[in-house]
Amino acid sequence: MAAASAQDWAKQALEKSPRHQEWVAIKDGTRVIHAFVVYPEVRQKAPAVVVIHEIMGLTDWVRSVADQLAAAGYIAIAPDLLSGKGPNGGKTSDFADVNAVREAIRALDPAAVIADLNAVTDYVQKLPAASGKVAVAGFCWGGGKSFRFATFRPDLTAAFVFYGPGPEKVDAIRAPVHGFYAENDARINAALPATEAAMKAAGKKFEAVTYAGAGHGFMRAGEAPDATPENRKAREDAWKRWLELLKAM
Repeated sequence: MAAASAQDWAKQALEKSPRHQEWVAIKDGTRVIHAFVVYPEVRQKAPAVVVIHEIMGLTDWVRSVADQLAAAGYIAIAPDLLSGKGPNGGKTSDFADVNAVREAIRALDPAAVIADLNAVTDYVQKLPAASGKVAVAGFCWGGGKSFRFATFRPDLTAAFVFYGPGPEKVDAIRAPVHGFYAENDARINAALPATEAAMKAAGKKFEAVTYAGAGHGFMRAGEAPDATPENRKAREDAWKRWLELLKAM
């Protein structure tokens, strides 16, 4: 598909990875959720991170993020939330182009997305190699979903929101929420003060960092071969911060 072909650099990195990667089919009643899992090469049981994709679906880049998390010592699982929604009941890779993917994601039932994320979290939490600690992270559309998932899942260790909006209600959140935002992203940032105020009023932990000169999607754009200096630096700084926060869980 178009999104995958535009990320050959991410696909190449995945193909060179020495880590164990696999696709799993997670059942939630009659529904099957396809998810990409990468295991770290460690001796002890590892914490897990649920990675929620962008509005472009489960692309090679999102899968490469999972692999990079595994390289850092975490079990990473990236569900395809378009499982069963593609042509002939397929997933992201079965759509004709990225515009069709965007339309399908916008049409997803928010309650069904939460149900899928719960099923995926239950699955990874119970893996024999997992420590039981599970964090959630999301990018763009997935950033908003990671924040919202924290309102439904009280046992999350942490939530990482990459340039995504906050939920309408935050009272049920228990996990600390860490935000990563781009300076040149008024569409998302316009609502950030209200989110910060709501989290503070509810006594919740929310630490947001805005990266200078970066644009929306800098975690992906900053890793691409044609990355701008600002996006590249934002990605590097955000990745370093993310790993430090994960280590502190």
